Amino acid sequence: MEHNVDVVIIGAGTAGLYALSQVIQNRKSYLIVQNGELGTTCARVGCMPSKVLIQAAEDYYRRKVLEREGIDGGDELSVDKEEVMEFVRELRDSFVERVHGNNDKRLKGHIIHGQAEFVKPGQLRVGDDTVNYSSVIISSGSTPVIPKALQDFSDRIITTDTLFELQSLPDSIAVIGLGVVGLEIGQALARLDVDVTGVDAVEQICGIEDPEILKSVVETIGREIPLWLGQPADICEEDGKLRVTACDNTVLVDKLLVSMGRRPNVAGMKLENLGIELDQYGVPVHNPNTMQCGDQPVFLAGDVSGNRPIMHEAGDEGRIAGLNAAREGIQAYRRKTPIAIIFSDPNICTVGASWSELDHESTVIGQIKMAPVGRALIMTKNRGLIRVYGDKKTGKLLGASLFCIKGENLAHLLAWCIQQDLTVFDLLKMPFYHPVIEEALQAALRDLASKVEDKPAGILDLEKM
Repeated sequence: MEHNVDVVIIGAGTAGLYALSQVIQNRKSYLIVQNGELGTTCARVGCMPSKVLIQAAEDYYRRKVLEREGIDGGDELSVDKEEVMEFVRELRDSFVERVHGNNDKRLKGHIIHGQAEFVKPGQLRVGDDTVNYSSVIISSGSTPVIPKALQDFSDRIITTDTLFELQSLPDSIAVIGLGVVGLEIGQALARLDVDVTGVDAVEQICGIEDPEILKSVVETIGREIPLWLGQPADICEEDGKLRVTACDNTVLVDKLLVSMGRRPNVAGMKLENLGIELDQYGVPVHNPNTMQCGDQPVFLAGDVSGNRPIMHEAGDEGRIAGLNAAREGIQAYRRKTPIAIIFSDPNICTVGASWSELDHESTVIGQIKMAPVGRALIMTKNRGLIRVYGDKKTGKLLGASLFCIKGENLAHLLAWCIQQDLTVFDLLKMPFYHPVIEEALQAALRDLASKVEDKPAGILDLEKM
């Protein structure tokens, strides 16, 4: 069968659906090519089910402080791992159904299932179907990486694509790769009475660049989970289990949680037939402000682009790609202030300029350790610290790294302020209630302000009428 449409969207995940909304608003004809399940990575195997698991783990872990608060019976609580996973799937399915419900009408009669293969610019095939298009948006997502060295143990390997289908949880597990997924899920499983060991070939976990934040994270999380850093894992079978060894450390486990990154889903598309430049991973080179590949009507969006593999960024990329694919002329759009949140306990967050992006000669840092913060003490969550980066001369906020309770909230406040080009002095004029976690941020801001060269006259926290 032959189809002729204005826009083809390859992949109906978050980015693809956001792109679709723009194509529809601009009254263009469209076709969706979907290779795999519908429902978005976020709803099926990413953001949402992982947070359900993390919440259940945190609720159970809270029993450890109940006695200190005068609440008896905490030691008698137990966890039913099968019930936990059933609860996770129940909520997961509701999130997926919500995605389906919001998009069924838009997809009906406009979707082909299968692998897209480009024949030439303006034409692709999906099985026996030929599709002619004016513009194409590639939003095909990504897939967890399983190195060849581990594929012999495939029946013992868990990834985020399979974790939430488990009927129960293993008694023991080694997390191979301590990125965002590895740390979040590893800590959650440990709090649900799974024996967890974390292994990473590098010393840096979760991509944390600020050395003080990294030190605090390793020290704090290491109290819950053994962290073997700086050595790759060697794995072999032994007595029906897996022997995991790294340097002088060794452990027997039932399963491996492999979280070693994700690979863009571009294999089999025959992108070389488009005549556009591809990077070392076979992904089209593109402009992150237009999402266009070269000068052709080809656009990327979402995880496949490799820019910022985060849900709200995928949505923005989808909108940019959809607008440019559906309209005459290409418009560049300013990207939002970077913000990344790891839902560990405490949260790990980065906002704005990262440590490696700073000019350290012209940057000053304000910080506060969470240990003495009143609200954090009350919550028995007073580990970690906040580090805020500012311009040495003007005090303009540049970025921040946080490892603290409610970091997810503080990170948003800082991202909004950075995007508005505010200075540390602008923030200190804002109200800070007592006792709240925001007071810790206020203390870090005051520390930062004290190091800025061009300070305003008078009291920094008050504004003259």
